[in-house]
Amino acid sequence: MARHIALVTSLLLLGGCGSLSTGDYGPRKHIDFSGARDAMPECEKRTRAGNPDTYVVRGKRYTVLKSSAGFSQRGIGSWYGQKFHGRKTSNGERYDMYAMTAAHKTLPIPSYVRVTNLDNGRSAVVRINDRGPFHDGRIIDLSYAAASKLGYAGAGTARVAIEAIEGCGDGSTPVLRQATAPAAPVAPSLPPRSTSGVPEPFKQQVYVQLGAFLSASNAEQLRQRLAANDIAGAAIQSDSAGGQSIYRVRIGPLNVKQADTLAARMALLGLGAPKIVLD
Repeated sequence: MARHIALVTSLLLLGGCGSLSTGDYGPRKHIDFSGARDAMPECEKRTRAGNPDTYVVRGKRYTVLKSSAGFSQRGIGSWYGQKFHGRKTSNGERYDMYAMTAAHKTLPIPSYVRVTNLDNGRSAVVRINDRGPFHDGRIIDLSYAAASKLGYAGAGTARVAIEAIEGCGDGSTPVLRQATAPAAPVAPSLPPRSTSGVPEPFKQQVYVQLGAFLSASNAEQLRQRLAANDIAGAAIQSDSAGGQSIYRVRIGPLNVKQADTLAARMALLGLGAPKIVLD
């Protein structure tokens, strides 16, 4: 069993899961992916490959979801390209940076989602066939083609929203194949768009969250500890969940680079486990 777990972890690490976006690059020649067709769904039984109950990467354990039904998520998306092109993904396929695919830490493999760039309103349907990204603050790694279609390959990252596209209803998982003709609409409708093309409910900002507490005094203690370490600007935001008050210590709004730098600095100072969130 231990050997099996080690093997699964090794396969995950060999796939596009790393993709820290450091030094990665796309095709050597410019290719216009703005009109690339979305991936197309087909129903297929899910295999065991890429779907362990749990797995560990860099000391952190992840639990793979049994179903993608109803799944949605918002955060920072990244991409991976030439450095991983041709390598095996977590389910044993070969990564193709020209295909409409993506890596996700916990969604079942295969599954498919619509990803929307919250900065410009562009969206694409992609097939999840890999694990990652394992960079703190990133929620999905798109292929180079998909990131290009969404308009953020040049920037490296973007604020994104993920919405799962529902399954087949017979115990199988919808699997995306590359379209040979323009795809018929298969994704749920997005919220009404603003005149800027970005869905109004998705106009969220990037924050670094230092902690969440049930006690206001504990949140205040963390805020004071941050100030003592010359980290200014922390604010306490309160809301309720499940009938309980929650006090979140956050800094922002920030851009992605500022959030990465701040989160890394706090981790080095031993100030908890900061998270990059959208709100």
